[in-house]
Formats: sequence, C-alpha cells, structure tokens
Amino acid sequence: MRDLLADRCGPDAVLKRAESAAPYDLELWKTLAHQIGVAGLLVPEEYGGAGATAREAAVVLEELGRAVAPVPFFTSAVLATKALLAAGDGELVQELASGDVTAALVVPLAASPYRPLPETVTAGEDGTLSGEVRAVAGADAASVLLVPVGAELYRVAAGDAGVEVVPSLDLTRPIATVSFAGAPAVRVGRFDAREVLSFGAGLLASEQLGVAEWCLDTTLAYIKERHQFARPVGSFQAIKHRMADLWLDVVRARAAARGAADLLAAGGAGASGDAGLAAAVAASWCSEVALHVAEESVQLHGGIGMTWEHPVHLYLKRAKASEIALGTPGAHREAVAELADLPGPA
Repeated sequence: MRDLLADRCGPDAVLKRAESAAPYDLELWKTLAHQIGVAGLLVPEEYGGAGATAREAAVVLEELGRAVAPVPFFTSAVLATKALLAAGDGELVQELASGDVTAALVVPLAASPYRPLPETVTAGEDGTLSGEVRAVAGADAASVLLVPVGAELYRVAAGDAGVEVVPSLDLTRPIATVSFAGAPAVRVGRFDAREVLSFGAGLLASEQLGVAEWCLDTTLAYIKERHQFARPVGSFQAIKHRMADLWLDVVRARAAARGAADLLAAGGAGASGDAGLAAAVAASWCSEVALHVAEESVQLHGGIGMTWEHPVHLYLKRAKASEIALGTPGAHREAVAELADLPGPA
C-alpha cells in the first residue's frame, strides 16, 4: 500500500486533483481494488472477497490517511460493505468485492452511532423513495446508494437519485446532497445504524492515525533541516518539548486504533460490548490527536505551512472534517462512560 501510494498518490498529485472538478482518483481506486484487492477485504471468501478482518482494513486506512488519498475505500469497502453484510445482500457484496461497483451509505457524515438517524427519506407503498439527505460522503463516486429508512435498508441505482456535490472543508473527501423523488428502490434487509456506524467510527480512527503519523514525521524532518540563528530549529528546547508531546499522543493513538481494530476483528460483543467500547475509545482519542498534531504541524512549519502549495493544509482539513464524522469526541466519551459503567457526576 505504502509503495503504491508513494508512486501514484504523492502530495503534489493529491493537491492537483483537489483543485480539479474530479477530486476522486478512480484510476487509483481501480488499481487498489484489482491489484491489491482492498475493495473485498471485509467480504467473505464465499462472496469473492478476501475474507480478511478489521485488522487488515485498518492497515489500509492507516496508509490512506498518511496519503490523504482521494479514493472511496472507507465509504464503499467499509461502511457500505458492513451495512450490506449485516443486511444479508450477498449479491451486491460480491459486486463490491470486485471493485467494479462502488456503493455509498446515504447517511450524513456527521451521523452519530448513539443517536437515531434523521428521518428525511420515506418509502412509498409502490417501493419508491422520496426525500433528501445532506452531507453524504462518497455518493458522487458511487454507482449504488444504500439508503436507511427507519430500520430497513434500501438500494437505489445512483442514476435514479439526484447527487449534488456541495462545498466541503475536506477537499479530498467530497460530500453531497442526495435527493430522491419517487426513486425506484429494492429493500435489502434490516439496518442496525449503531452497529454499522460504531464499526465505521472504530476503523476511521486508523485513518486518523495515519494523518497524525504523516504530520508528525513531516514536521520532524522539517525542523531538522530548517535553520535559525545558525542552528536547526529542532534543537531548541521548546520545540523538543512540543515534539515529544506530539510523539506521545501519536503512540497512544496507535495503541487505541489498533486495539479497536483487533476487537472489531474478533467480533467483540457488538456496538454495546467490548468492541463498541474500544471503538468509542479510539474514535474519541484519535480524532482529537489527528487534529492537534495537524494544527501543530502547520505552526511548526512556520510561514511555509500557511501556503496553499504545502500539502499540510490537506491533512489539517481531513483531520478537522473527520473529527465530527460518525460522532464527535464528546459523544464517544459519553458512550465510553456508559459502556464502561462509569459513575456520572454527583
């Protein structure tokens, strides 16, 4: 993964694509899906997938985070695939595993595992869907849309819905408003929002870890080379202290993210058990660490960190947008308290 992304998805290429009308790199996605098989990692072997686990998906997400790669792995191969497997749609899962078809789960990117989804889409008696969902990630790169309506999941061909890309802080992960006006739909099965979104939040922590690792490594290299008063900037004690604190934060984030991936791979006890607790811990910690390390990276790069040409702003934007994705840090901390049975305030 790292070698391929270094060759095909360097900072200059990502920045150039972010400025274009087609921010997703679908050619890179085809290579990742066909040659490395990332699209089918979470798909069982009987459906043509790799039969891998959340551990392997976490490795991919960590590397994609390090490159802020503009590909629909998280939205299609993680969220949509998890929703389909839970609903029991083996046919569409098999198509996703090949990488030739991509899907998007039509929920707001900021949807929380701990609150009911907004009921903005309704299903008619004739099997059609009507309504609108805002801030959906991956919809513009999807050929199939998976739409939760109450406790049911429906599939809609992307051509039967209106997908309007809207301005997003994260230039490498566009969001869209998805609208349905009597769109033909097929019922897939039951949809457990908490289970799917908790799983997604736990794995998103690995992507956030990758963002933080890139920022830390790049900043460390810069302060070794940047000289001031005839000395490397990194030799100043105040800078050393800041870097040491960031390193400790990233080490703890690595432990939290990989611990969550391990328990999610083992199955845990669902969103309300050990796996859900680990996912909430990782999501609450890694989202804040990624943002803090990215902010410090901008500051420690000095004037060059404030320029559009330097890629650090892409990482800061990904970190900030991801901070509120699938639950805020505060929401995850509240979930930790509940799942760990911690006493509330007196």
